[in-house]
Amino acid sequence: MRSLSFFSSNQNPSALKGVGFGVSAYLMWGCFPLFFALFEGVPAWEVLIHRVIWACGFLAIVITLLQRWSPVKAALREPQRLGRVLACALLISFNWGLYIYAVSSHQVLQASLGYFLTPLVNVALALVVLRERITALQTASVVLAVIAIVVQLVALGELPWISLTLALTFGSYGLLRKQVMLDGLSGLFVETLLLLPLGLLAFGWLSASGNSHFGETSRQTWLLIASGMITAMPLLAFAGAARRLRLSTLGFLLYINPTLQFLIALFVFREPLNQIQLISFVMIWTGLLLYIWSAWQSRPRPTASATPTR
Repeated sequence: MRSLSFFSSNQNPSALKGVGFGVSAYLMWGCFPLFFALFEGVPAWEVLIHRVIWACGFLAIVITLLQRWSPVKAALREPQRLGRVLACALLISFNWGLYIYAVSSHQVLQASLGYFLTPLVNVALALVVLRERITALQTASVVLAVIAIVVQLVALGELPWISLTLALTFGSYGLLRKQVMLDGLSGLFVETLLLLPLGLLAFGWLSASGNSHFGETSRQTWLLIASGMITAMPLLAFAGAARRLRLSTLGFLLYINPTLQFLIALFVFREPLNQIQLISFVMIWTGLLLYIWSAWQSRPRPTASATPTR
């Protein structure tokens, strides 16, 4: 069982179950392009509206079944503290909407690049916003990512704005989310709950103007409803992993998501990958390897136990 030592210092069944939950969560997130590609002819922002509405409804059912209303009620009783939660909600909804747009416009490679960039953006935000000290390897990883973006800008004459915006919005969401005292499930429910009135108003306006795709065909209707469940299911698996695994292990599993998206973009959607883009990806992958190595080197090491006497 030595090969499992990275995943758990105790090598217990709970940790193995945590790995299963974590892999399941990131596999589901990685397969999102296959699901959102099914919304042929439905604007990204309309899919986003239904994603918010139905995710809120599905999460309400899950929270009821798990009897987890206490933290939700505690958060709603203090509206003065909901400012950060609302900011989180706006950031994650914008991130969701842009991601759906990337899939519908056949730019999944850019989306995968954005999620490869996210850990490096987190390092940059920690340096700039939180004034944290970072290691030389972490600095090098961020510099490599910046050079990769500049290479695309200079050689192709265009900024990979989808990648950058996805990484910045998700990184900023993570930064704010750490300041909100709510677990992942309750937090996402409160976020969608705050967006629900806006979502219902938008849905009502679409229906009244005759532009809604909901109810147009049974397939489209069920896909829009399923978008809420699809949003919540990986989070539930991730919550199960987070309770059982170390943060470093979760960070390692994170790369399943953009790697799977990258492979889907290349081999399923047949998106072209030119030489400059490949060079950018290789530079960012190198930066990620430096980041992972730095995290591995700085991990807390167990103290050696005393030699037992005979």
